[in-house]
Amino acid sequence: MHKGIEMVDSKKILNTTILAGEVLLYNGAEIFRIQETMIRIARAYGASEFHVYTISNGIFASIQEGDKQYCTQVRHIPLSPVHLGRVAAVNHISREIELGKYTLDEAYEQLEKVKEIPYKSQGLQILASGVGSGCFCYLLGGNLYDSVTSFLLGIIVYVFLILSGRGKLSKMMTHILASGLITLCGLTLFEMGMGNHIDKMIIGSIIPLVPGVPLTNAIRDFFNSDYLSGTIRLIDALVVAFCIALGVGGMLKMWSLLMLGG
Repeated sequence: MHKGIEMVDSKKILNTTILAGEVLLYNGAEIFRIQETMIRIARAYGASEFHVYTISNGIFASIQEGDKQYCTQVRHIPLSPVHLGRVAAVNHISREIELGKYTLDEAYEQLEKVKEIPYKSQGLQILASGVGSGCFCYLLGGNLYDSVTSFLLGIIVYVFLILSGRGKLSKMMTHILASGLITLCGLTLFEMGMGNHIDKMIIGSIIPLVPGVPLTNAIRDFFNSDYLSGTIRLIDALVVAFCIALGVGGMLKMWSLLMLGG
């Protein structure tokens, strides 16, 4: 490890560590993993005084070298969809940095490439949504006919999510409309004779909307004493759950009023 670093190197180190933390946070990594990774990268490049504070939607980091040289950056990172492939890639790069395989510039370039790792194709995502919905319907007590219907509903809900993403709908409105649409389609298919248990069909088909990773990370943040980040993620998960319940419950009530006379 170097005994000292120049001011220009301090800025490069900070830029590299911030980029690593940004990619991790944006793609759903836990708070303790983000901070540990950034500290490891900074120390690997000779930063003796590196400090970082991370919450669920922001990173605050600074480097001190000597008595006068300081570099500080603040980044706002909005809550976003999860991409664990990018998280794994950054973890791999950070281990290689500790082994001395990359210069600062090379590490920065590698991290920039990680940002460009694409999500799975939309066709595969749609198929996975359908399969997941059908399987969860079966696990929750539905029969084969219910699972097939839930498979179709899972495809419909993910197509809607893709289209709503293009239309820049808010997260709350997207989940309310998606859960309402799934309930309407499920009720319609049920009336047409597809499936035997409408409750199992709807529950299975809304699984792609359930915020499983944010809720899990919130619990892990609490266990790691990151209470602020845990609270932010927990609120986000609860808001999404409320929107799903509102969409399903509202559509069931509307269906009852229109089709069954209340």
